[in-house]
Amino acid sequence: MGKWWLVLCLPALSWGQADILARLEKLEAENAKLRGEVAELRAKVDQLVPERLEIAERRIEEQAQGKVEAASKYPVELSGMALFNVFANTKGAGGADTPNQASPGLDRRAGGLTFRQSIVGLRFHGPVTFFGAKVSGEAFGDFWDGTTEGTGNLAFRLRTAEARLDWERRSVSIGLMKPLISPRNPTSFATMGVTPLTSSGNLWRWQPQVRYEERVGEFKLQGSVMQTSEQSGTPNAALVALRRPSLELRGAWGRGERFEFGVGGHVSTSHVSGQSVPSRIVSVDWLATPWEKLELSGFLFNGENVHHLGSLRQSFRFLADGRVLAVRSKGGWAQASVPLTGRVTVNLFGGIHDDRDSDLVRGQNGRNRAGGANVMVRVAPNVVLGFESLQIRSFYLGTGERRVNRYDLSLAYIF
Repeated sequence: MGKWWLVLCLPALSWGQADILARLEKLEAENAKLRGEVAELRAKVDQLVPERLEIAERRIEEQAQGKVEAASKYPVELSGMALFNVFANTKGAGGADTPNQASPGLDRRAGGLTFRQSIVGLRFHGPVTFFGAKVSGEAFGDFWDGTTEGTGNLAFRLRTAEARLDWERRSVSIGLMKPLISPRNPTSFATMGVTPLTSSGNLWRWQPQVRYEERVGEFKLQGSVMQTSEQSGTPNAALVALRRPSLELRGAWGRGERFEFGVGGHVSTSHVSGQSVPSRIVSVDWLATPWEKLELSGFLFNGENVHHLGSLRQSFRFLADGRVLAVRSKGGWAQASVPLTGRVTVNLFGGIHDDRDSDLVRGQNGRNRAGGANVMVRVAPNVVLGFESLQIRSFYLGTGERRVNRYDLSLAYIF
C-alpha cells in the first residue's frame, strides 16, 4: 500500500517542484532588475552628493563663524565682502581711482590695485515685539574714505544702516539709505566705493530718512521723510544751507521677485544765499524677468535741482542780478543681465545725466554718459571673479567732449 501511495503522489510532487522553481526564477529576475535600478540611482547620487556636500559644509562653517551673540542675547550675523580690485584708467580720469566723469584737462594714464572697496556689516533679528512687528536691522561700512593702502590711513566709512519693523501688511524703517524713488543699482564690483553710474543717471546718495510702506495685494505705497545733503560745486557754495528736509513718495506694482514697476516723486527746497530754490523730481523704475535667461532693470527721472541725490554738482546757478536759478535735468540708466550658466553672468548697462544747456555756463558738463559691460564668474559658492570695461563721455559747453575708459579685474569673497 505504501508503494502505491508513493507512485500516486509523484506527479503531484513534480508539479509542485516545477511551480516553486518558476517562482524562484521570477524572484531572481525581479531582484536583478532591482539591483540594476539601485546601481543606477547610486551612480546619480554619487554625482550630486560631492557638490551639495561641499556647499552644505561651507554654509555650516560660515554660519558657525558668522553668528555672534549680542549683549541682548539676540543673534547677530557678520556679513559683507572682501573685495580686491586691479584697475587701469586711460587719460581723462582726473586722478580718480573710479572717475564719474571725464576730466576736461589732460592727464596721464593711471592704474593700481585696492582693497578699499571691501564691505563689512552686521545684520540682526530680534523677537516678535512692538504690537506683533518683526524687528530687524543692518549696518554696513567700507574703507573708501581712506587713502592709499599701506599708509595707515584706511578710514572706516558708514555706508548704509537700517532698523526695521515689519507687520503683515506694513513696514516702518529708519536709517541711512538710498533715495526711495531710486531703489536699484546696476550690477558691478568695479565701483562699490562709489555707486555704479554715479553722475550718469543713477541717483544714489545714502542719506538719513524715515520710511513707511503699506502693502495691498500686488501693490505697495511708500513714503519717506529724508534729510538732504547739499554739496554744490558752485563758487558760492558757502552760501548754501547744508541740510534740508525732503519728502518722497513711490507707488509700485509687482509680482514677486520677477516683476515690479514703480512711479515716484521727490519734493524739497534748497536754501541758497537767502533764497529758496525748489527741487522737484518725478521718476519711474522697473525690474522684469521675461524668462530665466534675461533680467531687465532701470530708472528714469526728470526734474530740477537734483544734485543732492547723488548727481553732477551743478544743480543751481547764480545769475548776475543775484537771483539763483535751478538747473533742469533728466536722465536715467538701464541694465540687461544674462545668466549664461549657473556660474557665469553677463551684465550690460548704460546711463546718462543731461542738464539743460541754457541753465549752465561755459565749461560746465552739459551731458554725462557712461556705458559698460562685465562678466561675473562664480568660481566657488561664495567666490566671484569679475572683469569690467566702462567708458565715460562728458560733453563740456564750449570745449567739447572728453572720454575716459576704465578696466577692472575684481575678486570678491562674499561672507
